[in-house]
Amino acid sequence: MIAIRQYAYFLSLFLFAAINSFAQAPKDPTLKPERGRELFHAYVDSEQKKALQSDKSDDKLFSPSANEEVNIQITNALLGGVNELQKKIEKDSTIGGQTKVLYIRGLERLLHDLNANWKNKSFVVTYLPDILEGYERCVEIDIQKSSIENYIEQLPYSVGKPLLDCTAFEKNPGYKSSRNVLVRKYCEMYPEQIFATLLTTLPRIPDLPFADSLIITAGHLYPRQLYDYAAANNVLSNRIKKVKDPMVQAVAKMTTSGGSGQLYFPFLDNIVKGKMTLSEIDAVRNDSIQYFKLLVRTHIDYAGRLINKDTALESKALYDMMERKAVQVFVNRINALHDEDAVTRFRIIQPLSSQELYYLAVLSDGIIYTSSFVKGIFPLMMSRIGNRGDSLLMSVNFDKYRKLIKMSAAYNTLGTFLASFKDPQNANDLMRAFVSGLEKSGGLEDGVDVADSYASIVETMKPVANDMLVNIRANYQRNIGTNNKRGIEMYRILEKLFISADTTNKIDLTKELSIPPVYAVGNKDLQNENGSIIIQVFMYGDKDGIGVFPYIVNLFNNANWKIDRSNNQWVTISSVKGKPVSLYLNKPLPEEKDEDAKAQEALCNYLERNNLKPTITINRGHSYNAKYTIKQMFSTSKIVFMGSCGGYNLIHDILVKAPDAHIIGTKQIADAPVNNPFLKLLGETLRNGNSVEWIPFWKELDKMVTNEIFEDYVPPHKNLGAIFIKAYRIAIGETKSDIAKSENENRLPLTNDR
Repeated sequence: MIAIRQYAYFLSLFLFAAINSFAQAPKDPTLKPERGRELFHAYVDSEQKKALQSDKSDDKLFSPSANEEVNIQITNALLGGVNELQKKIEKDSTIGGQTKVLYIRGLERLLHDLNANWKNKSFVVTYLPDILEGYERCVEIDIQKSSIENYIEQLPYSVGKPLLDCTAFEKNPGYKSSRNVLVRKYCEMYPEQIFATLLTTLPRIPDLPFADSLIITAGHLYPRQLYDYAAANNVLSNRIKKVKDPMVQAVAKMTTSGGSGQLYFPFLDNIVKGKMTLSEIDAVRNDSIQYFKLLVRTHIDYAGRLINKDTALESKALYDMMERKAVQVFVNRINALHDEDAVTRFRIIQPLSSQELYYLAVLSDGIIYTSSFVKGIFPLMMSRIGNRGDSLLMSVNFDKYRKLIKMSAAYNTLGTFLASFKDPQNANDLMRAFVSGLEKSGGLEDGVDVADSYASIVETMKPVANDMLVNIRANYQRNIGTNNKRGIEMYRILEKLFISADTTNKIDLTKELSIPPVYAVGNKDLQNENGSIIIQVFMYGDKDGIGVFPYIVNLFNNANWKIDRSNNQWVTISSVKGKPVSLYLNKPLPEEKDEDAKAQEALCNYLERNNLKPTITINRGHSYNAKYTIKQMFSTSKIVFMGSCGGYNLIHDILVKAPDAHIIGTKQIADAPVNNPFLKLLGETLRNGNSVEWIPFWKELDKMVTNEIFEDYVPPHKNLGAIFIKAYRIAIGETKSDIAKSENENRLPLTNDR
């Protein structure tokens, strides 16, 4: 066998001579093909030329990669390797003329495949030396009338595919089985493509021998895909329904039950194990309250199994559905009725048990109103468990307990909750566990909850706060002892944040944590290259947005500002005295036809096109609109007023988009009595050329606001969770691109599905 790889690097010295001479069909004076085959050699030569020209360079080198040495090796194979194969085929006296044509045409088609597909990477051109070596070996096997299957089995998919696609070996006795081998290899490489591959393969190869095992593999990895493909009416769906696997059979049965797979999937594990039937789910799926009860009961069971490292199938689907139902069916409703009497407002949660109320609470962090929690869910939850917080946590296997502590701290009910424990020592142990082992969690959410909790606890429960600081320091030393770098950084940051909460300690977090300034944003830092400050205000076309919009605009109806209403989709407000500050507010056009979304998009495009990149973003929509604001806001934002704090996910997504942002939010519903004075004071502060120093700014805003809801607003320097995220990312050296890439899976769904 000719060893294609033996064309060593020194051959590059003769490369140009080889390239200039290869255009003639016979590459060797001794090679004299019959006249009838000269044309087919010329076709091969033509494909070689096309390859050399395909990189659009005149250096006579085929350069598909950035590595010149690799390019030389590929070029050597393209020229010398192909030429040698042509010569070997022509000089082989054991094969007839038609067979020689077959192999020469196969070479031509192989190179044609290269030229057509190397740029889209479906032909992996760096494998060309291996492909030519494989072609030579397949010719040898084919001449012996032996099967090529065993040889194809040894090759990578990207080498074997061109060999079978070139049609030279279609009559080989192992061709069909080799095709099957390639199907299997492809599916092993890309398991997420198994069903799509089978969909196109089974009509051609209905007896594909390993189809069932592929269906089982893909079904266990991607149950949602399994459901979608099983629900169709084709060869693949029929094959799926015949597979003898409990999970595959369970999912296939879902598709014929007449219900929605979305409602069945949360219970898939129990269905597969025979613990639950589809009819049991059908009995409650149209009753929102009873369906939620079934979700909670199943989740508690799954959470208990997880303690023993037994992860249920589709447990995330269960959690997501439970969260969605908690918010949509219950929390949004009691939030919307905040002006109604308690009986009317909280009627919908009366049928729920303490455990079900518990999950309403912990699944709605950042969405639930203070009054919904304090006046409704929390007291009813506690009364239903006999006012025993310890019993409640045990009944839910301590699932999401950190979230309940964080929320109870934020809403000033933590003292009541801890006092309900039968043994006070158990309450102390709970708070010790609350701050322990944070390095073991996969993300940062638990650390953020601890940071946010301390900000509330230190103001209302000083002894508990002191114990938390002691335990944080103990965990820091523990992680030093085990050299756990993640834990060391998490607890180092938390200790600094806890100490800084007492302003008398005069902790400079910027210096201690190597983060951007926390207590102020400089006026110059907010200016663009032209010295202007751009503020973008996102308005939404619901009843509240339409109602409040005129009042927002009129805040600036004075001699210091100019209001331009001429555009159909937005209003521009610009300072005429002092420093140049401009506010761009999209008009709250009717949301029924997405006209508000179109106005936002048009304004964003205008700002981008004119290099007017905002450094301040204001969200004046409800909390459920926050994700649309985050999706569209500019990464240049240094101050972000988001209304609802939104919990960890919202803070996380803002900092993915704008890592240096100072975030202002509220634990309660954001409302005009605070929002409007905030915007007016911010505009005037900047117009006067002053920096935004949050402590004096907040004191001044307090004087302007008479509404008690101001207490629920959280300024940036007290948003310890946001500071924790920033500091941790800087500590581990995460870049902005790293943040966007590594955290992408956990981001809010930002598709504009309004």
